[in-house]
Amino acid sequence: MNSKEENQQIVQQKSWVKRFVFFVGILFLLLYIVLGGIFIFWKDMPYFDLSYNQRLWFGIILWVYSVIRFFRILSQRKDL
Repeated sequence: MNSKEENQQIVQQKSWVKRFVFFVGILFLLLYIVLGGIFIFWKDMPYFDLSYNQRLWFGIILWVYSVIRFFRILSQRKDL
């Protein structure tokens, strides 16, 4: 194998890894959005002994974090 074929093989392997990381990033982005919505809109949550005000702030923090993750994923997507 010459070095050009080896480099092409390495690039192809990295692209699969990058695609997988991108997919996992999108999955967690959706998870944070859904969890934030659950904490905000579900009035009587079982298993959480938090006041509604605390849950509201936690949901807002999750949504803000999901927006930050979204822009990080967009910047990483340009590299693919």
